[in-house]
Amino acid sequence: MTSTKVDLTVEAGAAWITLDGPERRNALDAQAARDLAAICDTVDADSALGVAVITGTGRAFCSGADTAILNRIRTASPDQSYEGLDELYAGFRRFAALTVPTVAAVNGAAVGAGLNLALAADLRVASTDAVFISGFAPLGMHPGGGHLHLIARAAGASAAAYLGVFGQRMGADQALSAGLVSAVVTGADLLGTVRSMVAHLAADPALARALAADLHRTVHDAGAWDRAVEIERARQMWSLARDPKES
Repeated sequence: MTSTKVDLTVEAGAAWITLDGPERRNALDAQAARDLAAICDTVDADSALGVAVITGTGRAFCSGADTAILNRIRTASPDQSYEGLDELYAGFRRFAALTVPTVAAVNGAAVGAGLNLALAADLRVASTDAVFISGFAPLGMHPGGGHLHLIARAAGASAAAYLGVFGQRMGADQALSAGLVSAVVTGADLLGTVRSMVAHLAADPALARALAADLHRTVHDAGAWDRAVEIERARQMWSLARDPKES
């Protein structure tokens, strides 16, 4: 099956990034992660852009890591496993490092690494159809990519436990109450609502990039995320290497 395509549309100072693999529920594999990173490089290099929005096609935002990739990691050597996980992390980590403010327009399910991608954005706006699912623990897998840290950064320790440890899911309204998202609108209104929210940033890229830089320096703790990635990676490699009957 082909990789999820990652498309870039530039519209009046705004970069619109779309995960386009509806038959795969916009799952991420290594190629999609590389394509997303390359698009982020393009956005950073264009000083006329003041904001980036990421969304998905079809009924899902992003269903997480491609299961075929995870199955290959299960039987890989420790070095290959380490690097393979890094490839999957690269897309959402690069999106988080964009030099413009970012929004995730969550149009449907955000699962596992797809939840990480949504949480990597500075702001999340959800449609009423959105659902947020960690997905790791119920499958006998430890979360990765700094998953618990990202949930807690957005919505606190209780949300990290609820989603990541106890394996519960959050619908859009519950995610709004928890602070995981900032607004919930109908699917038909999602992109229009986000377009209105980012208009001032798209119109003033210099200010937008200055705001993003200060947000990253004074609010987001990149060092804490880096540490969380490495702590979770070891546990995730261990959980992937186990006999599935142990799960």
